[in-house]
Amino acid sequence: MSSTDKLNILLVGAGGREHAIAWKLAQSPLVEKIFVAPGNGGTTTNEKLSCVNIGVSDFSKLTEFALNNNVNFVVAGPEQPLVEGIQNVFKKIGIPVFGPSLKAAAMEGSKTFSKDFMKKHNIPTAAFENFTDFEKAKQYVQSVGHRVVLKASGLAAGKGVLIPETTEEALEGLKAIMVNKEFGAAGDEVVVEEYLEGEELSFLAFSDGYTVIPLPPAQDHKRALDGDQGPNTGGMGCYAPTPIGTKDLIDEVKRTVLQPTIDGMRRDGYPFVGMLFTGIMLTASGPKVLEYNVRFGDPETQVVLPLLSDDTDLAEIMLACAEGRLDAVHIGIKQAFAATVVLASGGYPGKYEKGKEITIGATPEDVMVFHAGTTMKDTKLVTDGGRVLAVSAVASTLREAVDKAYQGITSVNFDGMYYRKDIAHRAFKHSEKKETGISYASAGVSIDAGNLLVQKIKSLVKSTKRVGADSDIGGFGGIFDLKAAGYRDPILVSATDGIGTKLKIAHDCNIHNTVGIDLVAMNVNDLIVQGAEPLFFLDYFACGKLEIDVAKDFVAGVAEGCLQSGCALVGGETAEMPGLYAPGDYDAAGFTTGAVDRENILPRMDQIKAGDVLLGLASSGVHSNGFSLVRKIVGTQPGLTYHSPCPWDKSTTLGKALLTPTRIYVKQLLPVVRKDLVKAMAHITGGGFIDNIPRVLPEHLGVEIDATSWPLPDVFKWLKATGNVSAYELSRTFNCGIGMVIVADRSAVPEITRLLSESNEQVFEIGSLVEKSQLGGEEVVVNNTDKAW
Repeated sequence: MSSTDKLNILLVGAGGREHAIAWKLAQSPLVEKIFVAPGNGGTTTNEKLSCVNIGVSDFSKLTEFALNNNVNFVVAGPEQPLVEGIQNVFKKIGIPVFGPSLKAAAMEGSKTFSKDFMKKHNIPTAAFENFTDFEKAKQYVQSVGHRVVLKASGLAAGKGVLIPETTEEALEGLKAIMVNKEFGAAGDEVVVEEYLEGEELSFLAFSDGYTVIPLPPAQDHKRALDGDQGPNTGGMGCYAPTPIGTKDLIDEVKRTVLQPTIDGMRRDGYPFVGMLFTGIMLTASGPKVLEYNVRFGDPETQVVLPLLSDDTDLAEIMLACAEGRLDAVHIGIKQAFAATVVLASGGYPGKYEKGKEITIGATPEDVMVFHAGTTMKDTKLVTDGGRVLAVSAVASTLREAVDKAYQGITSVNFDGMYYRKDIAHRAFKHSEKKETGISYASAGVSIDAGNLLVQKIKSLVKSTKRVGADSDIGGFGGIFDLKAAGYRDPILVSATDGIGTKLKIAHDCNIHNTVGIDLVAMNVNDLIVQGAEPLFFLDYFACGKLEIDVAKDFVAGVAEGCLQSGCALVGGETAEMPGLYAPGDYDAAGFTTGAVDRENILPRMDQIKAGDVLLGLASSGVHSNGFSLVRKIVGTQPGLTYHSPCPWDKSTTLGKALLTPTRIYVKQLLPVVRKDLVKAMAHITGGGFIDNIPRVLPEHLGVEIDATSWPLPDVFKWLKATGNVSAYELSRTFNCGIGMVIVADRSAVPEITRLLSESNEQVFEIGSLVEKSQLGGEEVVVNNTDKAW
C-alpha cells in the first residue's frame, strides 16, 4: 500500500495498552478508522474508534472482518496473537502488520529461545541454564553459589517469574512451576538464572528489522502494594523517563543490546518488525538484559506514548516499520516527564468482582484516563478486569507528573478501587538522600581516588629522581634546571595535559577547533602558576580514522591557543589507530615547556602568611574539567541534546555554549609575575576550589572565600539547579566562574589590579588566608553560597 493512503486500522487487544495506542493513532491525519478487537469501555470514546466483538486469537474472524471492512493495516497489541502468528496470517492476505513474525515473536514466547539467542550473540545477560526435568533443575539450584530467579519459559500473562530469597524458597518455586503446574504449560520448561541486583528499566524501541529507535526508558511497579510489597501484578504504575536513564545509558543500551539484538535476529533469519520491549537491569558491571517482549508494555505504553511530541505521528512510524523505512520518519520526544497510576479492582491480583459501576469526572489538563478492564453494560461503564483504569499525566518535572496523575484519580470512582500511592518512589528516594544532588563520583569520576593514587605513587616517582629533576608530584608541573637564552638563572618548567570528556561534546556537535584552544590552555595555565613563561608546545592527536578536515580544525585551534599564550607550535604527532578508536572518535594530549628565573619560581611558601588576599580572575565557563558531571546532568533532561537551544543563552546551542574554550591567562599575568607582586597562583582545574588552592599553600594555612564577591555565571546556575548539585560539590568540581586565583600581600593589590586592568582583566577580591585552626581544620571554606549560588 502507499504511505499516502488513508489507514483503516484493525487494532487487536482489549487492555490499557491498546486504549493508549488507539488514543495516539486517532491523532494521526493518516488514519480514517480504527477498529479495536475486542476493545473495552474506553475504545469507543473517539469518532474514529469502534469496538469489534472478536477475540484476539480468532484469526479466521479477524481476517474476514478485515477483508469486509477495507482494513489495510493491522496493529497487534498483546503478546498472545503475536506468538500465535497473527503477522503471518495477515501477510498471506496482503495486509501489513505492525508486529513481528511468528518466528521473531518467539523472543517473548520462549524464554529459553531468547536466552539462547543472547548467549549466541554475546548480548549481556545473567548466567542461566534451561531445564525440562525437575530433578536436574533442583540439583542445579542446590549447586550454584548465588541467588536465582525462576522463569516459566512460556507465556504466563506477565506473572511467570518467581524471585525466591533462599535456596529453600527456590526449590519450592521450582516445584510450583514444574510439578504443580501453577502456570500451566508455560512451566513445562524453566529458565533458572542468576539474580541480578540494581535498578530495573524498560526500554521500548521501534524497529523495522534494521533501524532501532528507543523511546525514553520507563520504570514499572510490579508489586501490588506500596513499598514494593505484596504479590506480583501485571503492573500497578509507571513513569518515564527515569532519572537514571541518561543519554549515555540509552546510547550504551542501544550499542550493546538493542542494535545487536536487531542485527542478530536479522542475521538469524527472522528480522524483527514492531515494538521491541527490553527489560534491563543496571548492574555494577553494566546494563544486562532481563527479558525481551515483542510488543508495547502495559503500563509502560501509557507513559511513553504521551511523551511523543505533537508533530510525531504514531501511524506513520508504525507503517514505516512495516515497510522497512523507519530511518525516514521523525520521532520527537517532549522535554517532559510522564507518570501513570493503575486503578485496580479490590482483591486483584487474586479474586475480584466485576460489574462495579465506574464514574469518571473532568480531569486536569494533560491528564489522560486509559481504560483497561472496563466494558459498557446497559449504557453504564463498569469494571471488567483486575486492572481497571490507568490515569496518566505529563508535566515538566517528574514530581509534577506524579502529582497530576494522583490529582486525576480524584475524578474517578468505583466500588473497591485501590491503587499504589508511591509511584516513582525510587526516583524520589535518590533526591531525598543526604547528598541530594548528582555528584562527580556518581558521574564516574572520583576525586578522592585520584588523590589517593597520587599518595600511593609518590614514593615510586621519587625513586626515579636524578640530578636536576624535581621528582615530587602533586603540583602543576615538573621542573628541570637548565639555563635558557634570555634568562639569568633559568629553570625549565614542563606540563602535560589533555582535554577530557569535553571531547564527547565536540564529537557530537562536530566542532573541533575550540578544543584545540582548550588543550593549549590546560597546559600553559599550569606553567604560569609557577611563574614560567611558555616557550613551545607539541600536540598529540590520535584517531580511529584520519578525517582531514577534523584534524585541520583541531590544529587550527591549537595554533590559536599558542598565539594567545605567546608560545610556538613546534611539532606534534598524528596517530591513526583503527580498532583502538572507533571511526569518528579521537583523543588529544599536549606537552609544553616554559622557563622561569630561579628566584621567581612560584609558589613562595616562605612568604605566604595569614591575612594575604585571594584575588580571582574570571573563567569563560566550565573550561575543561567536570564534563563527566556536565554530560550526566544534560543526560537527565528529556529531549535535551547538545543541538538544542542553550537553556541559559537562547542565541546559541547547548553544545556551542559548553564548548566555549578555556581562558588563557599567560599574557596578562606575566607583567604581574615579573614585578614580583605575586606569592602564589592556582589554576582552577579538576577538583575546583577545594582541591586546587591548597596545592600552593603552606600546610598550616587555609582559605576563606566569599561566594558573593563575584557573579556566578549562568552555566553554573543551570548545572546546579538542573542537576540538584550541592554547593560543596559545585565548588569541588567546577571553577564556578573563577579560573585563576592569585595569592598576594594586601599592599600589592592596587598595583596588581592596575596592571591587569590594562589587559582588560577584571579582578575580584574573593577571600583571604587564615590559619586552618580558625576553619575547624578545613583547607577551603566557601561562605555565603546560599546567597550567591
